[in-house]
Amino acid sequence: MAKGSIGISKIILLPLLLLVLETTAFSENHQLKQQQRRPRQYYRNAYATMMYMGTPRDYEFYVATRVMIRSLSRLHVAADLVVIASPDVPLRWVQTLEQEDGAKVVRVENLNNPYSNQNNFDKRFKLTLNKLYAWSLVDYDRVVMLDADNLFLRNADELFQCGQFCAAFINPCIFHTGLFVLQPSMEVFKDMLHELKIGRDNPDGADQGFIGGYFPDLLDQPLFRAPPNGSKLNGTYRLPLGYQMDASYYYLRLHWSVPCGPNSVITFPGAPWLKPWYWWSWPVLPLGISWHAQRQQTLGYGAEMPVVLIQSLIYLGIIAMTRMARPNISKLCYRRSDKSITLIHTVLKMIAAWSIVAAYVVPFVLIPHTIHPLLGWGLYFLGTFALCFIAINALLLPMLPVLSLWLGFLGVLFVMAFPWYPDGVIRALSVFAYAFCAAPFAWLSVVKVMSSIQAAVEREAYFPKIG
Repeated sequence: MAKGSIGISKIILLPLLLLVLETTAFSENHQLKQQQRRPRQYYRNAYATMMYMGTPRDYEFYVATRVMIRSLSRLHVAADLVVIASPDVPLRWVQTLEQEDGAKVVRVENLNNPYSNQNNFDKRFKLTLNKLYAWSLVDYDRVVMLDADNLFLRNADELFQCGQFCAAFINPCIFHTGLFVLQPSMEVFKDMLHELKIGRDNPDGADQGFIGGYFPDLLDQPLFRAPPNGSKLNGTYRLPLGYQMDASYYYLRLHWSVPCGPNSVITFPGAPWLKPWYWWSWPVLPLGISWHAQRQQTLGYGAEMPVVLIQSLIYLGIIAMTRMARPNISKLCYRRSDKSITLIHTVLKMIAAWSIVAAYVVPFVLIPHTIHPLLGWGLYFLGTFALCFIAINALLLPMLPVLSLWLGFLGVLFVMAFPWYPDGVIRALSVFAYAFCAAPFAWLSVVKVMSSIQAAVEREAYFPKIG
């Protein structure tokens, strides 16, 4: 049994570790060498994004920013890559962005957000008004301002031909500030700061509401079409939806069906904990694997691999040691009384329940958040198996009922990852049907675990009686 358990664990994780380690090591070395050989060029246009600190996900957005910058570089864009960084962004991150990723980092002071006392204000958007600094980048003719969750499918340099302000509507009436084109102007920038000072109406207290209010008539403007002669337009324009393809559009049909404009950029404006760089976002949201494919081709996973290797070795050691030692608490003794047997039942059931819950929660918390989904899920299943193995041997629990949830999670991942669904509705119904069919088995497993604890107490398998 011990050899079989360890063998299964190795099959789950180690080939994936070796494959990703080799590919990412090559990718990172190749990219770094290319960037070191490439002479620094300066352009009249720029792709810009911003970074600030103070959220629980600062590191994840730093990784996302690096991937986006490198993906733009890989597309050979004819523009500078600019990061507008607040003063508290760590110096080592700034140096990495400049020296390894080829970005130009512009340090700025955080803009005071006068809307922080609004009832509907979300604290994670407190510093998003730093995006207004894009208008201060007057060294450039045009700037494409980006959020870090944009996934570029092709070179979109034709955006620099757009007018003084251009944005796409992913909502019928509200344009999205995850990507917009602007002509830098200190006059506009100072006017925006003045509007902040006097408290211009802002429905969400963030950049989306403020910029939307500053350009209220964009919905009535013509659709942007890049002039074939390469000239720059004047005025304001609506960008075709292909420049901001909301990922949620994809999940309904499981393919893109964007009628206007080239399919250029995917955006992920949904829940913050389901952004594509989190390993658990796939296969819950199928497009997450596309973002990780881009990361594997650009940045790689070298930063997380040591942690993954250490955790996998620890879990394999736990499985081996637990099976060889077969620990239990049978050496503890007590004098049983009829009054205490009910309490013992209750305590042991609580211990079993919490140990199983911990087996599923602890690995999830410890895994590096931005690792590749295949590595993340492989390490998660290895970790839960190892910690469940402790509970199985320590409390003499039946293996199959304890691992039924483990098998259930594995099954639902296969159902979600199945690549041949005709559309998102069929996929959602398949997941629902699987959950409906699996629920009775999960309940029977819980009953079986609880009854095995009760039977073990009654036959004194845990605590042999003295005298």
